[in-house]
Amino acid sequence: MDHLDALESQSIYIIREAYKQFKDICILWSIGKDSTTLMWLVRKSFFGKVPFPAVHIDTGYKFKEIYEFRDEWSEEWDFKLVIGKNEEAIESGMAPDKGDKLACCGQLKTAALKQTIAEHDFKALLLGIRRDEHGIRAKERVFSPRNKQFQWDYKDQPPELWDQFKNRQKGEQHIRVHPLLHWTELDIWKYVQRENIPVVDLYFAKDGKRYRSIGCETCCNPVDSDADTVDKIVEELKTTDISERSGRAQDKERAYMMQKLRALGYM
Repeated sequence: MDHLDALESQSIYIIREAYKQFKDICILWSIGKDSTTLMWLVRKSFFGKVPFPAVHIDTGYKFKEIYEFRDEWSEEWDFKLVIGKNEEAIESGMAPDKGDKLACCGQLKTAALKQTIAEHDFKALLLGIRRDEHGIRAKERVFSPRNKQFQWDYKDQPPELWDQFKNRQKGEQHIRVHPLLHWTELDIWKYVQRENIPVVDLYFAKDGKRYRSIGCETCCNPVDSDADTVDKIVEELKTTDISERSGRAQDKERAYMMQKLRALGYM
């Protein structure tokens, strides 16, 4: 068993354990490389099927390539797609390029997710976050409880020794499950390379620029790169010293603000 096999095996174990404990579960699918890799692993876990809904939180400001990829592959892979929106905030004119990006994330992402969970009564969510992606995400656990207000107490996280996970709910908690927490960005791309996983074209360089991290179009900027294939991205990542999220809106990427956002329920 090589390194990728070991990562895959651990993730499949976590996914199956989560589904065993929580039948009212969903996968959050942002259409980025990580959540699409997670979707691939879910399909591997259940012999090509996705036995629970995939939730896409739509702010209305995603790249058009994201919407096109979502529609194409949700049909190809034949799973139930739930699109969550905070319609009231969108109708009020709230937008990432108008005023406070932190408030915008809170309303268009976190509040939209709260509404979607309440509507469908999901007890647990699978997410494709990684510890190496941001310092605050390094504080997460594989099975991470949130209270009924969606708040995350990052100072009181359960120990996870020898793959013994806290996979039980208390009261009105919901559980966020992170099957990719132990992966790195390079691991993801090596796995995409090995498995030939489809990803959004935005990740591939055009005119000397590409996106390392994607979300709302107004909050993302490309980085300098000539990597226009998966093979070239893998080689680039072996030597780069540029942060993966360097192209994201900096006012919400600072450690304190990201910690505050995640404590309040940000994805």
